[in-house]
Amino acid sequence: MEEIWEIYKGGKWVVTFLTFSIYFFVAASFILYLYIVGSRNKKIRRERLSIEYSTEIEKIMSAVIFQDTTFTAIKEDKNFLVLFDTSFFREVLTESLINLHKNYEGVYAQKLEHFYKESGLIKDSYRKLKSIKWEVNCKGITELAEFNINDAYDKIITYSKAKNKTLKITALNACIKLAGTKSIVHLVEHSDPIDDWTQLNIIGAFKKHDIGDTKGIELLLESQNTTVITLGLKLIKELKLTQKVPFVAQLAAKAPNTTIKYEAQSILQTLTV
Repeated sequence: MEEIWEIYKGGKWVVTFLTFSIYFFVAASFILYLYIVGSRNKKIRRERLSIEYSTEIEKIMSAVIFQDTTFTAIKEDKNFLVLFDTSFFREVLTESLINLHKNYEGVYAQKLEHFYKESGLIKDSYRKLKSIKWEVNCKGITELAEFNINDAYDKIITYSKAKNKTLKITALNACIKLAGTKSIVHLVEHSDPIDDWTQLNIIGAFKKHDIGDTKGIELLLESQNTTVITLGLKLIKELKLTQKVPFVAQLAAKAPNTTIKYEAQSILQTLTV
């Protein structure tokens, strides 16, 4: 201990420490500079490629939608196959498919869904579900839900209990789109609290996807989770489900707490006026 104290008092270590600090700072700054320049160049290159790819993709999508061209016929073009082998091209292609699918209905939408499956882009979406990054999971879930891949429902519903709020909301919205009120069963058994923001998103999903069959929503009122009960009451109110009045009345009579009781009574008044 005394030897260390003597070295400290001697002050010789100061020059070594400062020299090392300067070299370390210069090296770190240079590495950071290279990283920033590299990231910027990569972004510029991706934007340029995205524009180039979009032009080619527009021609392909036009042929698929209006000329009934199949993926089998498209992949005979060797240039297309070279592009299709790159992950970024498939990413841009999938985004274009999603944008088109949102704007088309009926036969045209079915053609896009068929192309999504036939081309194997669906496999890319499934792979995203296995990623350790939640934002990649969200992307895969959104893609599968957009193209109505009902077989993905069981995999997507597992993310409804994720810790990440955005991932949880994305999964719940996707399940509502794919299965409608079938997803209610999972909400009833949901043990974690559902905050107001998540509830608003779930209600918004029901409105957005215009769920015609509302059978099963009353089951939310039987949950052991009070936040799920609150969600059920809000859904009944927002969707104006007057046929659910008897279930709301039953809840008001034997509510688990006064807050739920007052909410149920308020909704009864709103729906019966």
